Amino acid sequence: MGAVLLGLLPFLLLELGLQSFGWQPPGSISDPYVGFSSIRSLFEVDDSGTCYEVAKSRYPLFCPESFLIEKPADEFRVFCLGGSTVQGRPFAIETAFSTWLELRLQAVDPSKQWNVINCGGVSYASYRLAPIMEEIMGYEPDLVVLYTGHNEFLEDRTYESVKATPLWAVTAHEWLSSIKTYAFLRNVVVDIRNSDTASLPATQLSTEVEARLDFRKGLEKYHRDDQWKRDVVQHFEHNLRRMVMTARNANVPLILCNPTCNLRDASPFKSQNRSELSSAELEQFVELWESIQIRDGAMPDLVHDLEKLQQLVKIDPRYAELQYRIGQTYQQLGQFKQAKQHLIRAKEEDICPLRIIEPIYDVIADVSRDTRVPLVDVKAFFEARASDGIPGRESLLDHVHPTIRGHQLISGLLLDEMIRQGMVKPSGDLIDQEKLFTAHLESLPYMYFELGKDRLAGLKRWAEGKVTHEKTE
Repeated sequence: MGAVLLGLLPFLLLELGLQSFGWQPPGSISDPYVGFSSIRSLFEVDDSGTCYEVAKSRYPLFCPESFLIEKPADEFRVFCLGGSTVQGRPFAIETAFSTWLELRLQAVDPSKQWNVINCGGVSYASYRLAPIMEEIMGYEPDLVVLYTGHNEFLEDRTYESVKATPLWAVTAHEWLSSIKTYAFLRNVVVDIRNSDTASLPATQLSTEVEARLDFRKGLEKYHRDDQWKRDVVQHFEHNLRRMVMTARNANVPLILCNPTCNLRDASPFKSQNRSELSSAELEQFVELWESIQIRDGAMPDLVHDLEKLQQLVKIDPRYAELQYRIGQTYQQLGQFKQAKQHLIRAKEEDICPLRIIEPIYDVIADVSRDTRVPLVDVKAFFEARASDGIPGRESLLDHVHPTIRGHQLISGLLLDEMIRQGMVKPSGDLIDQEKLFTAHLESLPYMYFELGKDRLAGLKRWAEGKVTHEKTE
């Protein structure tokens, strides 16, 4: 026993030394899947030297945002991380849920100075958010809100050289990372390994996002690849756990969000027949599919159409637009349970998945449960709000972006969670929140909403692969 204790003594002394000197790991788990040509800070010191502001080099993917370097004693600082939904697209942060949350907080608990900072980046996926999560740990956050999951399939990358990490290893690493000796020694090993270029990830991404759809013929680059999709989900889980660990190591509370998406009024962006179909089966599918499209001005016979659609499913159940068409038909027939099943299947079979897929929902739920991080279920809320349980244009402007009212409702869900966590002690008049919302909307210039409409039209063209920019190599 004495020999064991003697052997552990150097590690104990190292742990005590690291604790006494306040050593912190420079970053959380590294990303074995992708690397970046360079990583730039999101925030930089402004010209006055008193504030941090979003670096101008990060425009237009991020919106202007700033906060004091010297944090006031009574300030409660919230950072909201995610993609364009967090940013409030097709509008901007003035009508994003971060702004509505700040207004709500000021109304219900004026005892604190609430500062909700928007870090939503257009097309930003989890692997690009992870370095930002590490950065903001140095800005004295009191809470981080993470809303991510839609953008995981936007950029080209390969996973051929990456082997799956067992869940037990990830869990053990998460637990051990709270021990400074483990974190210190692991950081030394990682630095040595990374000095060897051969050990770098196979995919090196650009400093900023280069989504496939940002360039001409981007939609053509999407093809069915079930293994790649599974690898993307695994990568997402790695980075979600990485961000949870980053916040936990810094003792910063975190709230995860379960994103919502448009099932009813957003058709798949690309459909593709199964490669296993024979020539005869493909010919039969095309002939039957085209016969359903021809109306000649006649009113649709839903029951007859459904029979034909079900014949098509027997030939190729993985054709996304077919599943969407069946879902729409069931909805028109008032059979909402069946409609929702097929509309979800249409989303899952979309060759260009711009909406969060079900396995990523499963990952968010698993990580929330495993780490006991609270989860605000935006998805369930919007489903309950839809009259048929299928979210559509009543809450979303396109395939993923909520309406301004939708953002207001999300802020209410976050406020409720903050109250449950004891971060907020309501004392203000709750009715005043709606008055504040109205006053804030009226304060925005007319052109703010017109520019939002223009961006919405541009977003729809982008999602349809109609961008004409050429990619330069």
